[in-house]
Amino acid sequence: MDKHLRLSGQVGAIALAIVAIAIVPSVIELFALMQLTLFAAMAVLALSLAFIWGFGGILSFGQTAFFGLGGYAYAIAAINFQDSTPAILVAIAVPATFAAILGYFIFFGRISDVYLGVITLTVTLILFNSVNSTSGDAYKIGKALLGGFNGMPAVPTFNMPFDPSTVLSPEQSWWTTAGVLLAAFLMLRLLLALPAGRIIVAVRENEVRASLLGYDPRLVKCLTFILGGAIAGLAGALYVNWGAFVSPTIFSLSLSAEIIIWITVGGLGTLLGPIIGCVVIEYIVAYIGSQQLLNSNLVLGGVLVIFVLLLPKGMVPTARDLVMRLMPASKPKANGPPVQSAAAPHPAGAE
Repeated sequence: MDKHLRLSGQVGAIALAIVAIAIVPSVIELFALMQLTLFAAMAVLALSLAFIWGFGGILSFGQTAFFGLGGYAYAIAAINFQDSTPAILVAIAVPATFAAILGYFIFFGRISDVYLGVITLTVTLILFNSVNSTSGDAYKIGKALLGGFNGMPAVPTFNMPFDPSTVLSPEQSWWTTAGVLLAAFLMLRLLLALPAGRIIVAVRENEVRASLLGYDPRLVKCLTFILGGAIAGLAGALYVNWGAFVSPTIFSLSLSAEIIIWITVGGLGTLLGPIIGCVVIEYIVAYIGSQQLLNSNLVLGGVLVIFVLLLPKGMVPTARDLVMRLMPASKPKANGPPVQSAAAPHPAGAE
């Protein structure tokens, strides 16, 4: 595809997304808007794992650990500060710091990928049980009671920056959450188009070759892991803002499994696919929950089996391959076939 045509298409898609985000509150009801706000917050979580797994080659079974830490960090900071602006920064900093400590021991300790998955899963279980055991007045940070299994209700929601007296309306919360999702998507796309992103992909493809070229795969993986943890923490803050509530179920194993299903359905190695997969799966789960006819976990398992057997690439890569087949093949130039450069950039994603 022509470079200028592709760039024009990308700019048009971004403009269309901005317009869609702006007009959604005026065309749907409030309940549907609240559902979309939740889906957008969860899609940010999907992006965090899609980035570190699809491009960094790091399969974290416990991405909800950073999601939950971000949610609790936001709730505690918002209750104490009574201002969401510094609380959001705390919700990003705490999971990023935890990911840095955990990533240092995992990657610089040269722990294999299998044990990485086990460790991240175990950390999630430890956090779930630890927070679950914090009921009682003795467990409080500042003015914030942790609440044990009952969680923390009445968490202050987002307000205008540095103006706690002006709380965001549901429409403004949608614009904020969807805007964060779009910004995170564009930031990751830009990162993957830069040399730093190509190094991340190179380490995923072959750590030995990357190290022979002078890059430290341990450091690259650790930084990728930290960025994924920070994005997951931001998603946790968005999630708590949506419901004004947080409980230990935010660390649940079922949610950890759902994130993997989102990415499998949408397409590993893409950024757009996990967003689509998240929205589709979350809509199915919400619809099943309202009908009370089927077990949502059973349906999710069936969806995962179907996609693994019939669409192993996921929706977005499969759709891309179909479009590429339908497009006419470009004719070679008269002066000979194009020369493939060894320094040609790696595609940022299947989108």
